Amino acid sequence: MSTEVEPSNEAAEADAIASEAAASAAPDIIADSFGEYVKIWWSRVRGGESGFLPVLLGLAVIVIYFQVRDSVFLSAGNLVNLMTQAAWIVMLGMAEVFVLLLGEIDLSIGFTSAIGATLALWVLQPPNPWPWPVAVLIGLAAPALYGLIQGVIITRLRLPSFVVTLAGQLAGLGFLLYVVNQAAPNSGGTIRLYPGFLYWIEAGAMSPTAGWIVMVVAVVLAGALFVTRDTRRRASGLAAPPASVTWLKVATMAVAGVVVVLIGNTNRGRFLLVVRGVPWVVLVILVVVVIYSFLLGRTRFGRYIYAIGGNAEAARRAGINLNRIRVAAFTLAGLTAGIMGIILASYLGSMSTGVAGGNNVLYAVAAAVIGGTSLFGGRGKMVGAVLGGVIVAVIYNGLELLGLGAASQNIWTAAVLLAAVTVDTLARRSRSNP
Repeated sequence: MSTEVEPSNEAAEADAIASEAAASAAPDIIADSFGEYVKIWWSRVRGGESGFLPVLLGLAVIVIYFQVRDSVFLSAGNLVNLMTQAAWIVMLGMAEVFVLLLGEIDLSIGFTSAIGATLALWVLQPPNPWPWPVAVLIGLAAPALYGLIQGVIITRLRLPSFVVTLAGQLAGLGFLLYVVNQAAPNSGGTIRLYPGFLYWIEAGAMSPTAGWIVMVVAVVLAGALFVTRDTRRRASGLAAPPASVTWLKVATMAVAGVVVVLIGNTNRGRFLLVVRGVPWVVLVILVVVVIYSFLLGRTRFGRYIYAIGGNAEAARRAGINLNRIRVAAFTLAGLTAGIMGIILASYLGSMSTGVAGGNNVLYAVAAAVIGGTSLFGGRGKMVGAVLGGVIVAVIYNGLELLGLGAASQNIWTAAVLLAAVTVDTLARRSRSNP
Protein backbone atom coordinates (compact mmCIF):
# COMPACT_ATOMS: atom_id res chain seq x y z
CA MET A 1 0.00 0.00 0.00
CA SER A 2 1.40 3.35 -0.95
CA THR A 3 0.51 6.85 0.07
CA GLU A 4 0.60 9.92 -2.09
CA VAL A 5 1.50 13.26 -0.58
CA GLU A 6 0.80 16.50 -2.36
CA PRO A 7 3.99 18.52 -1.95
CA SER A 8 3.37 22.18 -1.32
CA ASN A 9 6.30 23.20 -3.59
CA GLU A 10 4.62 21.42 -6.50
CA ALA A 11 1.19 22.96 -6.03
CA ALA A 12 1.76 25.51 -8.78
CA GLU A 13 2.85 22.79 -11.21
CA ALA A 14 -0.17 20.68 -10.30
CA ASP A 15 -2.52 23.60 -10.88
CA ALA A 16 -0.85 24.35 -14.21
CA ILE A 17 -1.26 20.77 -15.43
CA ALA A 18 -4.83 20.64 -14.14
CA SER A 19 -5.72 23.92 -15.84
CA GLU A 20 -4.18 22.72 -19.10
CA ALA A 21 -6.15 19.47 -18.90
CA ALA A 22 -9.40 21.30 -18.19
CA ALA A 23 -8.74 23.68 -21.07
CA SER A 24 -8.05 20.81 -23.45
CA ALA A 25 -11.31 19.18 -22.38
CA ALA A 26 -13.24 22.35 -23.28
CA PRO A 27 -10.89 24.60 -25.30
CA ASP A 28 -11.80 28.25 -25.72
CA ILE A 29 -11.70 29.93 -29.11
CA ILE A 30 -9.73 33.13 -29.48
CA ALA A 31 -11.38 35.37 -32.08
CA ASP A 32 -11.97 39.09 -32.64
CA SER A 33 -15.24 38.80 -34.56
CA PHE A 34 -18.25 36.56 -34.94
CA GLY A 35 -17.20 35.52 -38.45
CA GLU A 36 -13.72 34.59 -37.32
CA TYR A 37 -15.18 32.66 -34.39
CA VAL A 38 -17.44 30.64 -36.70
CA LYS A 39 -14.54 29.92 -39.06
CA ILE A 40 -12.33 28.62 -36.24
CA TRP A 41 -15.21 26.65 -34.76
CA TRP A 42 -15.96 24.96 -38.07
CA SER A 43 -12.30 24.05 -38.56
CA ARG A 44 -12.35 22.41 -35.12
CA VAL A 45 -15.51 20.50 -36.00
CA ARG A 46 -13.85 19.19 -39.15
CA GLY A 47 -10.84 18.25 -37.04
CA GLY A 48 -12.92 16.13 -34.66
CA GLU A 49 -13.72 18.66 -31.88
CA SER A 50 -17.45 18.70 -32.57
CA GLY A 51 -18.61 19.41 -29.02
CA PHE A 52 -22.36 19.08 -28.56
CA LEU A 53 -23.09 19.39 -32.28
CA PRO A 54 -23.62 15.64 -32.95
CA VAL A 55 -25.80 15.39 -29.84
CA LEU A 56 -28.02 18.28 -30.86
CA LEU A 57 -28.30 17.10 -34.44
CA GLY A 58 -29.11 13.58 -33.30
CA LEU A 59 -31.75 14.89 -30.89
CA ALA A 60 -33.33 16.99 -33.64
CA VAL A 61 -33.47 14.03 -36.02
CA ILE A 62 -35.05 11.76 -33.40
CA VAL A 63 -37.64 14.38 -32.41
CA ILE A 64 -38.60 15.05 -36.05
CA TYR A 65 -38.96 11.31 -36.69
CA PHE A 66 -41.29 10.73 -33.74
CA GLN A 67 -43.33 13.85 -34.52
CA VAL A 68 -43.84 12.67 -38.10
CA ARG A 69 -44.89 9.24 -36.85
CA ASP A 70 -47.21 10.58 -34.13
CA SER A 71 -48.33 14.22 -33.88
CA VAL A 72 -48.97 13.81 -30.15
CA PHE A 73 -45.22 13.70 -29.49
CA LEU A 74 -44.71 17.48 -29.41
CA SER A 75 -47.92 18.19 -27.54
CA ALA A 76 -47.57 20.06 -24.26
CA GLY A 77 -48.87 17.12 -22.25
CA ASN A 78 -46.37 14.67 -23.70
CA LEU A 79 -43.44 17.09 -23.46
CA VAL A 80 -44.11 17.70 -19.77
CA ASN A 81 -44.40 13.96 -19.31
CA LEU A 82 -41.06 13.67 -21.10
CA MET A 83 -39.49 16.12 -18.63
CA THR A 84 -40.53 13.96 -15.68
CA GLN A 85 -39.43 10.77 -17.43
CA ALA A 86 -36.03 12.19 -18.32
CA ALA A 87 -35.28 13.61 -14.86
CA TRP A 88 -34.04 10.45 -13.18
CA ILE A 89 -32.07 9.35 -16.26
CA VAL A 90 -30.39 12.76 -16.45
CA MET A 91 -29.51 12.71 -12.75
CA LEU A 92 -28.02 9.22 -12.90
CA GLY A 93 -26.07 10.23 -16.01
CA MET A 94 -24.59 13.16 -14.09
CA ALA A 95 -23.57 10.75 -11.32
CA GLU A 96 -21.67 8.61 -13.81
CA VAL A 97 -19.87 11.62 -15.31
CA PHE A 98 -17.76 12.08 -12.16
CA VAL A 99 -16.12 8.66 -12.51
CA LEU A 100 -16.07 8.50 -16.31
CA LEU A 101 -14.00 11.69 -16.37
CA LEU A 102 -11.35 9.75 -14.45
CA GLY A 103 -11.49 6.86 -16.90
CA GLU A 104 -13.32 4.77 -14.28
CA ILE A 105 -16.88 3.42 -14.06
CA ASP A 106 -19.46 2.81 -11.33
CA LEU A 107 -21.86 -0.07 -11.99
CA SER A 108 -23.47 0.04 -8.54
CA ILE A 109 -25.34 3.34 -8.63
CA GLY A 110 -28.50 1.77 -10.02
CA PHE A 111 -29.01 -0.14 -6.77
CA THR A 112 -27.35 2.23 -4.30
CA SER A 113 -29.77 4.94 -5.43
CA ALA A 114 -32.66 2.57 -4.70
CA ILE A 115 -31.24 1.75 -1.27
CA GLY A 116 -31.06 5.44 -0.36
CA ALA A 117 -34.60 6.05 -1.61
CA THR A 118 -35.92 3.05 0.33
CA LEU A 119 -34.34 4.28 3.55
CA ALA A 120 -35.83 7.74 2.97
CA LEU A 121 -39.30 6.29 2.36
CA TRP A 122 -38.95 4.02 5.39
CA VAL A 123 -38.57 6.90 7.85
CA LEU A 124 -41.48 8.73 6.18
CA GLN A 125 -43.96 5.92 6.81
CA PRO A 126 -47.04 6.76 8.92
CA PRO A 127 -48.17 7.04 11.64
CA ASN A 128 -45.04 8.83 12.88
CA PRO A 129 -43.09 10.03 9.85
CA TRP A 130 -39.78 11.78 10.40
CA PRO A 131 -39.25 15.32 9.05
CA TRP A 132 -38.62 15.20 5.30
CA PRO A 133 -35.22 16.98 5.50
CA VAL A 134 -33.97 14.15 7.73
CA ALA A 135 -35.33 11.60 5.26
CA VAL A 136 -33.52 13.36 2.40
CA LEU A 137 -30.25 13.40 4.34
CA ILE A 138 -30.54 9.68 5.00
CA GLY A 139 -31.43 9.01 1.38
CA LEU A 140 -28.32 10.90 0.21
CA ALA A 141 -25.89 9.76 2.90
CA ALA A 142 -26.34 6.02 2.33
CA PRO A 143 -25.40 6.00 -1.40
CA ALA A 144 -22.60 8.52 -0.76
CA LEU A 145 -21.13 6.24 1.94
CA TYR A 146 -21.44 3.27 -0.40
CA GLY A 147 -19.55 5.17 -3.10
CA LEU A 148 -16.89 6.28 -0.62
CA ILE A 149 -16.26 2.68 0.51
CA GLN A 150 -15.95 1.52 -3.09
CA GLY A 151 -13.58 4.39 -3.85
CA VAL A 152 -11.35 3.47 -0.91
CA ILE A 153 -11.25 -0.20 -1.98
CA ILE A 154 -10.39 0.76 -5.56
CA THR A 155 -7.62 3.17 -4.62
CA ARG A 156 -6.07 1.41 -1.64
CA LEU A 157 -6.09 -2.10 -3.12
CA ARG A 158 -5.56 -0.83 -6.68
CA LEU A 159 -8.39 -2.92 -8.07
CA PRO A 160 -10.25 -2.23 -11.33
CA SER A 161 -13.32 -0.08 -10.75
CA PHE A 162 -15.30 -2.32 -13.11
CA VAL A 163 -14.79 -5.36 -10.87
CA VAL A 164 -15.25 -3.54 -7.56
CA THR A 165 -18.44 -1.75 -8.61
CA LEU A 166 -19.80 -4.90 -10.26
CA ALA A 167 -19.41 -6.59 -6.87
CA GLY A 168 -20.98 -3.48 -5.38
CA GLN A 169 -23.93 -3.88 -7.73
CA LEU A 170 -24.51 -7.47 -6.64
CA ALA A 171 -24.15 -6.55 -2.98
CA GLY A 172 -26.42 -3.56 -3.54
CA LEU A 173 -29.18 -5.81 -4.80
CA GLY A 174 -28.85 -7.93 -1.68
CA PHE A 175 -28.92 -4.87 0.60
CA LEU A 176 -31.96 -3.55 -1.24
CA LEU A 177 -33.87 -6.81 -0.74
CA TYR A 178 -33.00 -6.75 2.95
CA VAL A 179 -33.90 -3.10 3.51
CA VAL A 180 -37.23 -3.31 1.67
CA ASN A 181 -38.22 -6.45 3.57
CA GLN A 182 -37.35 -4.76 6.85
CA ALA A 183 -39.13 -1.54 5.96
CA ALA A 184 -42.30 -3.17 4.59
CA PRO A 185 -42.34 -6.85 5.61
CA ASN A 186 -45.91 -7.56 4.49
CA SER A 187 -46.11 -5.42 1.36
CA GLY A 188 -44.90 -7.81 -1.30
CA GLY A 189 -41.55 -6.07 -1.66
CA THR A 190 -42.88 -2.54 -2.19
CA ILE A 191 -42.71 0.51 0.08
CA ARG A 192 -45.05 3.37 -0.72
CA LEU A 193 -44.30 7.09 -0.88
CA TYR A 194 -47.18 8.99 0.71
CA PRO A 195 -48.14 12.53 -0.39
CA GLY A 196 -45.70 15.05 0.99
CA PHE A 197 -42.67 17.10 -0.04
CA LEU A 198 -40.85 14.26 -1.81
CA TYR A 199 -44.02 13.07 -3.51
CA TRP A 200 -44.61 16.44 -5.19
CA ILE A 201 -41.10 16.69 -6.70
CA GLU A 202 -42.36 14.78 -9.74
CA ALA A 203 -46.13 14.98 -9.27
CA GLY A 204 -46.25 18.69 -8.47
CA ALA A 205 -45.61 21.79 -10.56
CA MET A 206 -44.80 25.45 -10.06
CA SER A 207 -47.52 28.00 -10.61
CA PRO A 208 -47.37 29.72 -14.02
CA THR A 209 -46.14 32.93 -12.38
CA ALA A 210 -43.47 31.12 -10.36
CA GLY A 211 -42.26 29.42 -13.53
CA TRP A 212 -41.70 32.77 -15.25
CA ILE A 213 -39.96 34.22 -12.19
CA VAL A 214 -37.59 31.27 -11.89
CA MET A 215 -36.81 31.41 -15.62
CA VAL A 216 -36.08 35.15 -15.61
CA VAL A 217 -33.90 34.95 -12.50
CA ALA A 218 -31.96 31.99 -13.91
CA VAL A 219 -31.35 33.69 -17.27
CA VAL A 220 -30.35 37.01 -15.70
CA LEU A 221 -27.91 35.41 -13.24
CA ALA A 222 -26.38 33.07 -15.82
CA GLY A 223 -26.22 35.83 -18.42
CA ALA A 224 -24.51 38.19 -16.00
CA LEU A 225 -22.02 35.46 -15.15
CA PHE A 226 -21.23 34.72 -18.81
CA VAL A 227 -20.87 38.38 -19.77
CA THR A 228 -18.77 39.30 -16.72
CA ARG A 229 -16.50 36.27 -17.09
CA ASP A 230 -15.88 36.70 -20.82
CA THR A 231 -15.39 40.47 -20.48
CA ARG A 232 -12.74 39.99 -17.80
CA ARG A 233 -10.98 37.31 -19.82
CA ARG A 234 -10.89 39.53 -22.92
CA ALA A 235 -9.59 42.46 -20.86
CA SER A 236 -6.84 40.23 -19.42
CA GLY A 237 -5.84 38.94 -22.85
CA LEU A 238 -7.07 35.40 -22.09
CA ALA A 239 -8.97 33.09 -24.43
CA ALA A 240 -12.60 34.19 -24.68
CA PRO A 241 -15.25 34.38 -27.41
CA PRO A 242 -16.24 37.73 -28.97
CA ALA A 243 -18.92 39.72 -27.17
CA SER A 244 -21.41 38.86 -29.93
CA VAL A 245 -20.95 35.13 -29.24
CA THR A 246 -21.38 35.67 -25.51
CA TRP A 247 -24.65 37.50 -26.03
CA LEU A 248 -25.77 34.84 -28.51
CA LYS A 249 -25.30 32.21 -25.79
CA VAL A 250 -27.37 34.29 -23.38
CA ALA A 251 -30.10 34.77 -25.99
CA THR A 252 -30.16 31.04 -26.76
CA MET A 253 -30.50 30.24 -23.07
CA ALA A 254 -33.32 32.76 -22.74
CA VAL A 255 -35.20 31.30 -25.71
CA ALA A 256 -34.83 27.78 -24.29
CA GLY A 257 -36.16 28.97 -20.93
CA VAL A 258 -39.15 30.71 -22.52
CA VAL A 259 -39.99 27.57 -24.51
CA VAL A 260 -39.85 25.35 -21.43
CA VAL A 261 -42.08 27.69 -19.41
CA LEU A 262 -44.57 28.12 -22.26
CA ILE A 263 -44.84 24.34 -22.60
CA GLY A 264 -45.22 23.86 -18.86
CA ASN A 265 -47.83 26.59 -18.50
CA THR A 266 -50.01 25.18 -21.27
CA ASN A 267 -53.13 23.57 -19.86
CA ARG A 268 -52.70 19.82 -20.23
CA GLY A 269 -55.73 18.81 -18.21
CA ARG A 270 -58.86 17.19 -19.59
CA PHE A 271 -62.44 18.37 -19.50
CA LEU A 272 -62.83 20.79 -16.55
CA LEU A 273 -59.51 19.84 -14.92
CA VAL A 274 -56.84 22.53 -15.33
CA VAL A 275 -53.23 21.34 -15.04
CA ARG A 276 -50.49 23.90 -15.63
CA GLY A 277 -46.96 24.66 -14.53
CA VAL A 278 -43.39 23.48 -14.98
CA PRO A 279 -42.70 20.36 -12.86
CA TRP A 280 -40.66 21.01 -9.73
CA VAL A 281 -38.18 18.36 -10.79
CA VAL A 282 -37.01 20.65 -13.63
CA LEU A 283 -35.86 23.17 -11.01
CA VAL A 284 -34.07 20.40 -9.10
CA ILE A 285 -32.19 19.35 -12.24
CA LEU A 286 -31.32 22.98 -13.03
CA VAL A 287 -29.88 23.61 -9.57
CA VAL A 288 -27.82 20.41 -9.56
CA VAL A 289 -26.39 20.90 -13.05
CA VAL A 290 -25.38 24.49 -12.20
CA ILE A 291 -23.63 23.42 -8.99
CA TYR A 292 -21.84 20.51 -10.63
CA SER A 293 -20.84 22.54 -13.69
CA PHE A 294 -19.28 25.12 -11.39
CA LEU A 295 -17.56 22.37 -9.40
CA LEU A 296 -15.98 20.81 -12.48
CA GLY A 297 -15.27 23.98 -14.42
CA ARG A 298 -14.34 26.56 -11.80
CA THR A 299 -12.67 24.75 -8.89
CA ARG A 300 -9.31 23.10 -8.28
CA PHE A 301 -11.07 19.79 -7.63
CA GLY A 302 -12.69 19.87 -11.05
CA ARG A 303 -9.41 20.73 -12.77
CA TYR A 304 -7.72 17.85 -10.97
CA ILE A 305 -10.39 15.43 -12.21
CA TYR A 306 -9.75 16.46 -15.81
CA ALA A 307 -5.99 16.25 -15.25
CA ILE A 308 -6.16 12.71 -13.85
CA GLY A 309 -8.51 11.59 -16.59
CA GLY A 310 -6.30 13.12 -19.26
CA ASN A 311 -2.97 11.78 -17.98
CA ALA A 312 -2.91 10.17 -14.55
CA GLU A 313 0.86 9.70 -14.47
CA ALA A 314 1.56 13.34 -15.31
CA ALA A 315 -0.94 14.41 -12.65
CA ARG A 316 0.73 12.17 -10.08
CA ARG A 317 4.18 13.50 -10.92
CA ALA A 318 2.85 17.04 -10.54
CA GLY A 319 1.84 16.26 -6.97
CA ILE A 320 -1.92 15.74 -7.35
CA ASN A 321 -3.24 13.26 -4.82
CA LEU A 322 -4.87 10.72 -7.14
CA ASN A 323 -6.35 8.59 -4.37
CA ARG A 324 -8.09 11.50 -2.69
CA ILE A 325 -9.62 12.79 -5.91
CA ARG A 326 -10.79 9.33 -6.99
CA VAL A 327 -12.42 8.61 -3.64
CA ALA A 328 -14.13 12.00 -3.73
CA ALA A 329 -15.39 11.33 -7.27
CA PHE A 330 -16.93 7.99 -6.30
CA THR A 331 -18.48 9.60 -3.23
CA LEU A 332 -20.01 12.36 -5.36
CA ALA A 333 -21.29 9.74 -7.80
CA GLY A 334 -23.01 7.99 -4.91
CA LEU A 335 -24.42 11.25 -3.56
CA THR A 336 -25.85 12.15 -6.97
CA ALA A 337 -27.27 8.65 -7.30
CA GLY A 338 -29.04 9.30 -4.00
CA ILE A 339 -30.68 12.39 -5.50
CA MET A 340 -31.74 10.26 -8.46
CA GLY A 341 -33.21 7.63 -6.14
CA ILE A 342 -35.45 10.18 -4.47
CA ILE A 343 -36.53 11.52 -7.89
CA LEU A 344 -37.27 7.99 -9.11
CA ALA A 345 -39.28 7.20 -5.98
CA SER A 346 -41.26 10.40 -6.53
CA TYR A 347 -41.84 9.44 -10.17
CA LEU A 348 -42.97 5.91 -9.34
CA GLY A 349 -44.74 6.78 -6.10
CA SER A 350 -42.94 3.90 -4.40
CA MET A 351 -39.76 1.85 -4.28
CA SER A 352 -39.60 -1.91 -4.62
CA THR A 353 -37.26 -4.88 -4.86
CA GLY A 354 -38.13 -5.06 -8.55
CA VAL A 355 -36.34 -1.82 -9.41
CA ALA A 356 -34.24 -2.29 -12.56
CA GLY A 357 -30.94 -1.26 -10.99
CA GLY A 358 -28.86 -3.12 -13.57
CA ASN A 359 -30.64 -1.50 -16.51
CA ASN A 360 -30.66 1.91 -14.85
CA VAL A 361 -26.87 2.06 -14.61
CA LEU A 362 -26.66 1.20 -18.30
CA TYR A 363 -28.95 4.15 -19.03
CA ALA A 364 -26.63 6.29 -16.89
CA VAL A 365 -23.57 5.31 -18.90
CA ALA A 366 -25.52 5.78 -22.13
CA ALA A 367 -26.69 9.25 -21.09
CA ALA A 368 -23.17 10.36 -20.15
CA VAL A 369 -21.47 8.93 -23.23
CA ILE A 370 -24.14 10.08 -25.68
CA GLY A 371 -23.75 13.53 -24.12
CA GLY A 372 -20.06 13.61 -25.03
CA THR A 373 -18.31 12.27 -21.94
CA SER A 374 -15.37 10.16 -23.09
CA LEU A 375 -15.05 6.58 -21.88
CA PHE A 376 -11.29 7.14 -21.95
CA GLY A 377 -11.49 9.94 -19.36
CA GLY A 378 -10.53 13.60 -19.36
CA ARG A 379 -13.37 14.99 -21.47
CA GLY A 380 -17.03 15.73 -20.80
CA LYS A 381 -19.46 18.12 -19.16
CA MET A 382 -22.48 17.87 -16.92
CA VAL A 383 -24.62 19.64 -19.50
CA GLY A 384 -23.77 16.83 -21.88
CA ALA A 385 -25.25 14.28 -19.48
CA VAL A 386 -28.46 16.34 -19.49
CA LEU A 387 -28.62 16.23 -23.28
CA GLY A 388 -27.74 12.55 -23.36
CA GLY A 389 -30.37 11.73 -20.76
CA VAL A 390 -32.96 13.66 -22.76
CA ILE A 391 -32.10 11.64 -25.87
CA VAL A 392 -32.51 8.34 -23.99
CA ALA A 393 -35.84 9.54 -22.57
CA VAL A 394 -37.01 10.78 -26.00
CA ILE A 395 -36.32 7.35 -27.48
CA TYR A 396 -38.32 5.56 -24.81
CA ASN A 397 -41.13 8.10 -24.81
CA GLY A 398 -41.45 8.11 -28.60
CA LEU A 399 -41.40 4.34 -28.90
CA GLU A 400 -44.05 4.06 -26.19
CA LEU A 401 -46.28 6.41 -28.20
CA LEU A 402 -45.77 4.18 -31.24
CA GLY A 403 -46.81 1.17 -29.19
CA LEU A 404 -43.41 -0.52 -29.38
CA GLY A 405 -42.08 -2.48 -26.42
CA ALA A 406 -38.84 -2.86 -24.51
CA ALA A 407 -37.12 -4.75 -27.34
CA SER A 408 -37.27 -1.78 -29.72
CA GLN A 409 -36.41 0.66 -26.95
CA ASN A 410 -33.23 -1.21 -26.04
CA ILE A 411 -32.20 -1.64 -29.68
CA TRP A 412 -32.66 2.06 -30.45
CA THR A 413 -30.75 3.12 -27.35
CA ALA A 414 -27.96 0.67 -28.19
CA ALA A 415 -27.70 2.09 -31.72
CA VAL A 416 -27.47 5.68 -30.48
CA LEU A 417 -24.92 4.70 -27.81
CA LEU A 418 -22.80 2.87 -30.38
CA ALA A 419 -22.92 5.91 -32.66
CA ALA A 420 -21.81 8.18 -29.78
CA VAL A 421 -18.87 5.93 -28.88
CA THR A 422 -17.88 5.73 -32.55
CA VAL A 423 -17.89 9.53 -32.84
CA ASP A 424 -15.80 9.81 -29.66
CA THR A 425 -13.26 7.23 -30.89
CA LEU A 426 -12.94 8.80 -34.34
CA ALA A 427 -12.55 12.24 -32.79
CA ARG A 428 -9.70 10.98 -30.58
CA ARG A 429 -7.98 9.44 -33.58
CA SER A 430 -8.28 12.61 -35.63
CA ARG A 431 -6.83 14.71 -32.80
CA SER A 432 -3.93 12.32 -32.25
CA ASN A 433 -3.21 12.12 -36.01
CA PRO A 434 -3.64 15.67 -37.37
